[in-house]
Amino acid sequence: MAATGKGTILVVDDDRLVLATLVHGLVQAGYEVIDADNGDDAILLARERRPDLALLDIRMEGKSGFDVAETLRDKYRIPFMFLSAFSDDATVAQVKALGAVAYLVKPLDIRQIVPAVEAALANVGARRAAPAESPVAAPATTAESLDPTVAMAVGVLMHRYSLARGPALERLRRQASTEQRPLADQAERLLQAVELLSNPGS
Repeated sequence: MAATGKGTILVVDDDRLVLATLVHGLVQAGYEVIDADNGDDAILLARERRPDLALLDIRMEGKSGFDVAETLRDKYRIPFMFLSAFSDDATVAQVKALGAVAYLVKPLDIRQIVPAVEAALANVGARRAAPAESPVAAPATTAESLDPTVAMAVGVLMHRYSLARGPALERLRRQASTEQRPLADQAERLLQAVELLSNPGS
């Protein structure tokens, strides 16, 4: 069934189970979803449907999520976020270089992904609404949302403590202030802790 105007999301993952789970969860949350299990189909769908946001797996056969993201950015100006099992420094650096609006590390359940998608769309909307000559007109949270590490940490706090985006960001800020760390460093520490908890056998 078509969505109620919340937006259209392109979801790309070569794992059909992950893809089906994402599609179902986003449709239940009120989005119109188009999906692809490879990069070539993703680019074709993006050209035809012009979604509001793309959610991309990184490692896929054929064109990678990075390849797709570059095309979406350069040809169609479609914002994108990544969902990947990889969080090494090189991957994060490339995510930032491409200009992703968020970066989420698997495994995540759909209750974490939906708030991240909503935040990404809000961030994109804020950037488009702000006059190009006065970037400070955007909300203070917008610039921080563009940092994948901070955005991801905020998403984790939203899910774990059932918080809205603003209070979750404020909680992260308080933690950073208490420990006298930059916000991005505190976000990285939080994500490392979550990764250890989600992989107890490693």
